[in-house]
Amino acid sequence: MIDAISAAVARHRRPILVTGVLVAGGNAAAMGYAPDVARASSLPLLLLALAFLLLAIINIGTRSATLVVLPRSAAFASPVPAWRVLLTLGLLGQSSATVGAYLRSTEAGIATTFDVLVSLPWLVLIALLVAAVWSGHSVRLSPDGVRTTGLLGSRMIPWEAEPRVEASSNDMRSLLRLPLRLGNPTLVRRRGLVGRPAMPVDSVQPRFLASVIDHYVAHRGHRAAIGTPDEYRRLVTHLHGTAS
Repeated sequence: MIDAISAAVARHRRPILVTGVLVAGGNAAAMGYAPDVARASSLPLLLLALAFLLLAIINIGTRSATLVVLPRSAAFASPVPAWRVLLTLGLLGQSSATVGAYLRSTEAGIATTFDVLVSLPWLVLIALLVAAVWSGHSVRLSPDGVRTTGLLGSRMIPWEAEPRVEASSNDMRSLLRLPLRLGNPTLVRRRGLVGRPAMPVDSVQPRFLASVIDHYVAHRGHRAAIGTPDEYRRLVTHLHGTAS
């Protein structure tokens, strides 16, 4: 049941996000200008936000040994993690209450600079989370290389840079981001703010992703077909044969 809900949330994340943002905005406006409406809806919205956060916690360790085939983008991508969508929806409730309290203070003429300083970080955090969930895939493999995307920037790693993920032997104990070693780090292109080289593995089994990357680093001739269903079937068959 939970797996079905998570899959639906990930698949329909964009309309769900739009609905969540509209509900949160409406609740904030109601807190500021229609307190009776806000009081009537506060408990249901609170319970809904808590349910989203609970589902996010349950799903945070769910990772599959699969990639999403994106023929139009000529890429294989990590699945969209449902827990990110659920976490964003849960935090929308808190940010709505914070912004609503500021609007209420403004309407009463008692708003202060402190109120602004409290509300602004929530708005920035929610904007970053919504943008990250909207784009969806944090890792994309293309004929040119591997692209990793974070909240504030991205990193393009050509295959010639020889990326290698240091995956643990136990996928269940692996972190959400794993160290990434580069044979030729000067070839890597960065955009925005990125930290040390790391590979997001919050929705895909680390050893599976590491094996896929190692395969394309070692087999240059197969890179051009990345993004096609036939190549993905060949890749999976090859990795299963290697594992057995």
